[in-house]
Formats: sequence, structure tokens, C-alpha cells
Amino acid sequence: MSINLYSIQTQQSDSICVYFRMINWVHVLSTNAPAMFALGFVVLVAQVILQVVKDLFPEPENVSISVENITVVVVAVKDLLLRLYKAIAESDGFEIFSPAVKTTALILAVAAWMVRRDSPIYMLSFETFKAPDDWKCDQDEIMEMMKRQKCFTQESLNFLRRILDRSGTGPATAWPPGITQCLKPKEDDPTDHQMADRSIDASRKEAQIVIFDIVEKALAKANVKPREIDVLIINCSLFSPTPSLCAMVVSQFGMRSDVETYNLSGMGCSASLISVDLAKKLLGRKGSRKALVVSTEIITPNLYHGNERGFLIQNTLFRCGGAAIVLSNNWLDGRRAWYKLLHTVRVQGSGEAAYQCVFETEDETGERGVRLSKDIVKVAGKTMEKNFTMLGPSVLPLSEQALVVWSIAVRFLLKSIGKMLSEETAAKLPKVKPYVPDFKRGIDHFCIHAGGRAVIDGE
Repeated sequence: MSINLYSIQTQQSDSICVYFRMINWVHVLSTNAPAMFALGFVVLVAQVILQVVKDLFPEPENVSISVENITVVVVAVKDLLLRLYKAIAESDGFEIFSPAVKTTALILAVAAWMVRRDSPIYMLSFETFKAPDDWKCDQDEIMEMMKRQKCFTQESLNFLRRILDRSGTGPATAWPPGITQCLKPKEDDPTDHQMADRSIDASRKEAQIVIFDIVEKALAKANVKPREIDVLIINCSLFSPTPSLCAMVVSQFGMRSDVETYNLSGMGCSASLISVDLAKKLLGRKGSRKALVVSTEIITPNLYHGNERGFLIQNTLFRCGGAAIVLSNNWLDGRRAWYKLLHTVRVQGSGEAAYQCVFETEDETGERGVRLSKDIVKVAGKTMEKNFTMLGPSVLPLSEQALVVWSIAVRFLLKSIGKMLSEETAAKLPKVKPYVPDFKRGIDHFCIHAGGRAVIDGE
């Protein structure tokens, strides 16, 4: 019985140790810095008052609490502060304070300097678009919409069906009303169906419904008023109207006239993270600032009406959606924040294959669409590898980084030795594979892009 009890106690203490090791105490302390500074200031004031009381009353246990005594202490504290001002002005030093007061003040000053070196970015709220029920379609309804466009060959429809089955599309996939209206009969002729509306007005209507909904809910969750937003960033790759989507939001919610607005387009699936990185840089400036970041893609004007396979994939992969987050660099927001942003890295492919892998253009018949190249998996895989290489030093423990350095050093040494030997002798040298660090030791959760499985498999 005692052995089992000891075993249970050991397991519990081990789990507690693991739990405490998982916590990043630097960020816990920095998040609670405002409250800790307030407590430290209270302690400092209490120590000053205690010093004054000891100077005025050598035997404080015989002193009663009265209005007269309190008045004497307040006057003495005021005189002490005046003496401090004169000591600083005349550079006479701080001998007027006790060692305890000077130690507390020094600790607060050092802590303030260390905390100020950190530029926190807190996420106050996050909201995603929940499509209305009349926007939701299953796979059969999506295929029926494609048939009713009256532009696809049977071969193209069969291809769309195969891609749709493997695309992860569920029974409640959101499509915009400008497209889904082709499933409804005409009012004047119930035997015929309506045509899809891909106009600018229909596209702007989709943008308004999606963006206004997530912005309103994100601001409400963060308890932030629209006029408190200092930076507004919206990314939408394929729909960039005039006035901009940022102007649309500023007008709808009555934001300040000096709000900084940035409308990002043509940046694909990575635009969301690029927007967060931009917000991080803009919030890094001095002063308390808040940023609203909105990410969406408007489907209405981007339904491809041709029959080239490289373009047809977009008709099954993409669907309606949007997300909005509120970020803040205010220390006081740390205690109510959901998350704290630590690192952002970005690597961009610069070769021709990377430039052409996702390309908006016309097909041979003049139909506009987005062509997805077969190289996209390889290009994205290489870029992801470079991103992890940049991110590694910031998140990996020292043990993993040491193994990487050791692997590089051994491979370099063997390569240098091999150059000095003959080819036959060099071939006998041991082959050391590059060490691939275990990122699970530095990252607890991975959030993979919806199309990321193929990228990972193609890595």
C-alpha cells in the first residue's frame, strides 16, 4: 500500500513539474507587470511612511492612531519628498532614504527597464464568419450550380466532381447568394432557374455581409469601440474595389478620420499572416494603440467559366469565409488578452516557378481565372522549410539547437577532410545526415492551412 501511494505521489509531482516547465514564466510575469508595479509602488510608499514614523516616534508601539498623528506623518512625508527633490536638483545623493526604500526603488527601476525592452502584442478577440443557412450547400448542390452555369463540358464536370470529393467540402459549405441564386427558380417562370450574378454590386454585397458581421462581433468581444481602432488592415486577394474595403469599413462603423488603413490584395493564402506581421510592426511604435485585422476572400466575381483543368480547381477549393482579430500593444490589456504574439517570420519564393504557381490570367478562350500550377506543392514545401529554419532559433530548446549545430559542424568537417583525401579514401568516410530538429519540443500546437496536407506530404 505504501509503495502504491509513493508511486501516485511521484506521478503527481512529475506531472506538476511538467506543467510548470510548459509555462513561459517570462511572459506570465510581463503580462502581469502593471499589477506587479502597482503592488511594488504601494510597498515603496509603505516603506517611506514606515521610515517617517520611525523617525518621528522612536517607540511607535506607544503611539495611538489619531488625526493629529496622521497629520504629522503626512507633513513629514511631504517634507521628505521636498528634500528628495532638492537632493536630486543639487546632486547630493539619496542618503535621506533607508536602505530598504532604496533597494525597493532600485528593483522597480530595473524591472521597469527590463519590461520596457519587450513590445507586447496582445490578441483581445477573434471572430470567424458564420454563414447564414441559405448560403450553405452540399456537394450535390455545388455540382448542380456548376451545371447551371452552362459553360462546362461533361469532362470538366467529371473532373470537378473528383476534386470535390477530395477537397474536404462538407454538407454545409458556404457559397455567396450571387452564385447560389441559380438554384432558385425565376419569379416569372418557375420552370427555369435564375442566372448567377457575378457583378460588382453582388460582390460588394458579399463583402459587406461577411466583413461587417465579423468586425462588429470582434469589436464587441474585445470591448473596443470603433473609434478606438488606430490601425485597420484588410486582406482580400481577388476583389479589390474602389472605394477600398477599408474605406467601406471606416464608413460603416464611423471610425476616426486619422485611422491608418491598409488594403492588401493579390497575396493569396499567406495574406492573413502577412497582415498580422504588418500589424505587429505598426503597433511597435510608441504609445497605446489598437489594430483591427480582417481576412477574407470574395467568391462572387471569381467563379471560373472555362474548361482548363489548371483553372477549374479554384471552383471546388474556395468558399465563403472571413476572420477578424483585435490586437493591442497596451500593457494593461495583457490580463484580458487571449494570446500574446511572440514571433512572426516570412519567406517569399523568388524564382519563376514560385511566381507562376498561383497566377491570375485568362485561358485560351479569354475566361478569367486563377491557374494553380503543379509546382505549387513543391514551391510551398520549400518555402515552409525555410520558414521553419528561420523560426527554429526562436522556439527550439537549446538542446535541439545544439544538435543542429553539431550536425552542421561534423558534416562540414567531413567534407573538408574529404577534399584533402583521394576519391577512394573519401568515399569510405561516414555519411552524416542533416539533423532535423523535433519542433514538437518547442511548439505545442500546429495550425495547418486547409490545403496544407498536400504541402506537407510533398515536402
